[in-house]
Amino acid sequence: MTQPIQFFELASKQAEWLSVRQSVVAGNIANANTPGYKAKDVTPFQSVLENTGIRMAATSPMHFTEGSLASEIADVEATDDVGIQISGNSVGLAEELMKQGQVKREYELSAGLVKAFHRMMLMTVRT
Repeated sequence: MTQPIQFFELASKQAEWLSVRQSVVAGNIANANTPGYKAKDVTPFQSVLENTGIRMAATSPMHFTEGSLASEIADVEATDDVGIQISGNSVGLAEELMKQGQVKREYELSAGLVKAFHRMMLMTVRT
């Protein structure tokens, strides 16, 4: 009996998480001049992975088995990374732009891995 390939499900959950994070970061940037606005961020993807019940399959005792897939994408929380400014706003544009770049890099890496894995799966079917 073959086991389902959970890589694609994991990649899908990460893409959803990245989409949520990009929306939150965009909202922070859009409200950079709004008095009293509190910057927000989502829970790290690692904690999303830890809060699920699906287990990754292990074929060797040396494999990690503590990881899992996401059942809930992310919680949005207010952050005080920059501190409160005179206007009561806590958005730091430099930090938000760095987060935006990080989301872009993580998405490109994930998409590249999915593409390579998909190509590998197609090669095994054709031979």
